[in-house]
Amino acid sequence: MQMTLKHITAGSAILASLLFFSCDFKQSGSTSTQTQSKQQLPTPVFNADSAYHYIDTQVAFGPRVPNTAEHAACAKYLAGELKRFGADVIVQEADVVAYDNTVLKAKNIIGQYNLDKKKRVMLCAHWDTRPFADYDKDPEKRNTPIDGANDGASGVGVLLEIARQIQKSQPNIGIDIIFFDAEDYGQPAHINLPEKQHTWALGSQYWGKNPHTPNYRAQYGILLDMVGAPDAYFYYEQHSMNYDPGLVRYVWDIAHELGYGYHFKKDNGGWITDDHVYVTEYRNFPCIDIIQYSPDAQHGFGDYWHTHDDTMDNINKGTLKAVGQTVLEVIYRED
Repeated sequence: MQMTLKHITAGSAILASLLFFSCDFKQSGSTSTQTQSKQQLPTPVFNADSAYHYIDTQVAFGPRVPNTAEHAACAKYLAGELKRFGADVIVQEADVVAYDNTVLKAKNIIGQYNLDKKKRVMLCAHWDTRPFADYDKDPEKRNTPIDGANDGASGVGVLLEIARQIQKSQPNIGIDIIFFDAEDYGQPAHINLPEKQHTWALGSQYWGKNPHTPNYRAQYGILLDMVGAPDAYFYYEQHSMNYDPGLVRYVWDIAHELGYGYHFKKDNGGWITDDHVYVTEYRNFPCIDIIQYSPDAQHGFGDYWHTHDDTMDNINKGTLKAVGQTVLEVIYRED
């Protein structure tokens, strides 16, 4: 993902004016998990230990950079886990072209639940890792790939645990879990190259133009990115607020109701180019981003971002619990 320096690029400014969605979300405080309506199902308990294990397993493969053996092995693992958790799985293979014209053999991994339900919610994260550590303090290490424990693996780990819970107790709606590939192959910052547009989120760009189901549309989507670090703060991401401020505030209200206000800050964050931008613009439904944001950092993210310090040392079970339980609560309140 990339922090957008300008508020909105010229092309997306017109689109953004057309892509304001108004979903009728109820106030999260109006219904508690203790007092269920007849339609609302009990929300499962998110297990942070399980999510941590799924993250650790991904990292153990090594950097998951497209066109590598580690990438292929992890793709097989992720598809297998979704199948194990009862999903109908599609592996969407695509040739996408990177900033340097490298052809990447990308794999978007999709797990579908409740295929008979017309009302659907999409949950997504990217599973690939950065092929270079362009912000590492050591210049000698900047051209080597990173572990990506937080940046990539954390969101996938949370969604695998959500998939495990869905298998045990199906929600009232259809759920589509998508692990997007080639998100982090964007133009490097440590090499002086002419600026090139749309080099990030290549997997979601491809999927947006070629969805796994013709004319695919969900009620809304939630993207998880960098959701595992200790003391991670999640602000209102500004593209998300432009797409559907009601949905953003609804999710943050639920997080506060559950006691996770420490992590979910009801304040404006940055404009971040991430998979949710292409999901929304190509598929024409709102997708919001739950992503760590550090206002005091030069690039807007943690100091280990896009460095070799993005290891399992930066994964905290308390943060995983806050994000995972919030997302579970959101989808199990749907009827």
